[in-house]
Amino acid sequence: MTFEIREIQPSDDAAIAAIIRQVLTEFGANRPGFAWADPELDHLSNAYVGDRALYYVVTHANQVIGGAGIAPFPCEQAHLCELQKMYLLPGFRGQGIGRHLMQRLLDAAITLRYRGCYLETFDAMHSAIALYQKSGFEPVKTPLGDSGHNSCNRFFVRWFEA
Repeated sequence: MTFEIREIQPSDDAAIAAIIRQVLTEFGANRPGFAWADPELDHLSNAYVGDRALYYVVTHANQVIGGAGIAPFPCEQAHLCELQKMYLLPGFRGQGIGRHLMQRLLDAAITLRYRGCYLETFDAMHSAIALYQKSGFEPVKTPLGDSGHNSCNRFFVRWFEA
């Protein structure tokens, strides 16, 4: 399967917001405490501007099929970014697309001089958790900061080599 990973554009906002809402509904996370309630959800292209934030969309046949981003994560750990809003439509999972997207983001995080990457998720997202662990993320027992996603119950970090 051919796909493209590129930076988000304003014309992608409605499609990626719909995908995020569809996937969150699929996993029962269509409620406050998850990305569902994030005020920037309908305008992600505006939310990921600045020197150390970016959001990639994945397209297939010129259709947005998913995406993910990184942004600074304020917490007690210096120079940490957060992996945010990583979602793919169901028909495109299990084909290596998520792995490619993850690698692009981790490479970008290193280029942007982050020392590590943090993420939050929840138990129902088994396949995503497996991808995170295969990508070198280690579980941590408690959140490292306040993402606003207080319904998440799984926390992971991946540190980069100095």
